Amino acid sequence: MQKIKLNDEVIIIAGKDKGSTGTVTKVLDSKVVVEGMNIAKKHVKANPNAGVTGGIVDTEMPLAVSNVAIFNAETNKADRVGIRTNKDGNKERFFKSNGKAIV
Repeated sequence: MQKIKLNDEVIIIAGKDKGSTGTVTKVLDSKVVVEGMNIAKKHVKANPNAGVTGGIVDTEMPLAVSNVAIFNAETNKADRVGIRTNKDGNKERFFKSNGKAIV
């Protein structure tokens, strides 16, 4: 089970966007793409057959999972994630600071 999943609210703890919060839009192997963060300028070649205009485009680049932490709305801080088995026998993620399940 992954500790950070799609649509999780995360806070960036390292890098140029340190301290910013955002939503995870894509989860790669050991990287995540956070909405509106880690923007880079990419040069795109025009492709008239596909209807793509060329130029310089701003794109969201992936961040390493180690550089983001899940955001706990109750404490307004970054938090660590644990995995436990609940009473039904299913695995669930929880905040290490207060033990509440992550929905």
